[in-house]
Amino acid sequence: MSSPSHPIVLTSSLNGSITAFDAVSGVPLCHFSGSRSPYHGLALVGNSFIATSHISAETSSASIHLYNWWSSTALHNFLVPEPVAPLSATLDGLYLFAGGLSGSIHALSVPSGEILASYSAHNKPVSCLKISEDGSLLISGGDDGTISFVPIFQIIEASPDKSSTSLMLQRFVAHDGSVTAIDSIMAQCNSTIISSSLDCTIKIWGLLDGTKLRTVTFPCAIMGIALDQIRKEFFAASSDGFIYKGSINAGSKKHVNQTQEFIRWAQKHESGIVSLVMVSETNNLVSASEDGKVYIWEIETGEAIMGLDNDVGSISDMVVANGMERGLKFGKKADNVYDGYSGLCRVELSRSLKDTLDIEDVLRVATKDRSRAIDMLESAISAYERLLQLILKEAKKGPSSSKS
Repeated sequence: MSSPSHPIVLTSSLNGSITAFDAVSGVPLCHFSGSRSPYHGLALVGNSFIATSHISAETSSASIHLYNWWSSTALHNFLVPEPVAPLSATLDGLYLFAGGLSGSIHALSVPSGEILASYSAHNKPVSCLKISEDGSLLISGGDDGTISFVPIFQIIEASPDKSSTSLMLQRFVAHDGSVTAIDSIMAQCNSTIISSSLDCTIKIWGLLDGTKLRTVTFPCAIMGIALDQIRKEFFAASSDGFIYKGSINAGSKKHVNQTQEFIRWAQKHESGIVSLVMVSETNNLVSASEDGKVYIWEIETGEAIMGLDNDVGSISDMVVANGMERGLKFGKKADNVYDGYSGLCRVELSRSLKDTLDIEDVLRVATKDRSRAIDMLESAISAYERLLQLILKEAKKGPSSSKS
């Protein structure tokens, strides 16, 4: 029987620290150091890694730091061709996408950090990235107010020197201000995109043709959005510190008055909320604001049920790792790290960097072997195709040869 799982809340900051919390008890688990992470610059990469955008304070060089769960310092430093902020990774953790200041998006292989492709998605900096609900599309928003989306298989199969014209890139003007967050609802007939913006709106779009289905206007800029588990209601993070709740279906009046499109929860944050995330295990909502406050909310009542003790100051982004296994020793502190998690227990923390690098070498060799096997298979298929062509050619010659 497997151990029960608990979510872990991760917050990043511009001061070089990432903090992990137990979302059930509110206990700080550990810190990851050395990354000055900008807005939207934190992402989970599968179950094994944490990625964060980083700008060096000394050299201003741009990179992406990759952490594993048992080391407080970055395991890899991926160099990128320009400063990047928003990050998003495929569910399997094999590919990481980064949005750049130029409006380009860069696709990287994990854990090698190799840049597989780069393409121009926006005319201004990329402001947010999101992989669609079904994992098939990379959706991005820009400071130019546009939204674009591309099939992920095309991006990872493209060569680094290919332009965006070779991709099935769709782009449309969505907002009058920077796009701050994106989510999607993938359905067989009517897939939709939900976007928020500094223009004080949330908009719902038809994915196939970019048709605007609905606009909800708020009294201030909306910095982030989250959807409930059945994807019927949205939660909006505002720059005034409030959380707003509304229905995605304009015809639904649940929790909403006839004259309103949303309701406003009681205020807990004293500054702008930078991130909202739904916790799947508990069906609660987690919010994080610029002033370093983190709260967990009960979505049915709209009440804050817990505050997390954050001691790192300001917060630039927040993500939630769902499904982390909990062991028998829960909540035991050990040198600022609490036992009780498969990725954070003392056994894992005691692993040396050499062991980790050895594992990386084995994985790298396995990847090369797989690539070599694929190349050999492709060569064999080509050989069989040529042989089949020769057989068909000889077969066509047969009747005429026998007549002569």
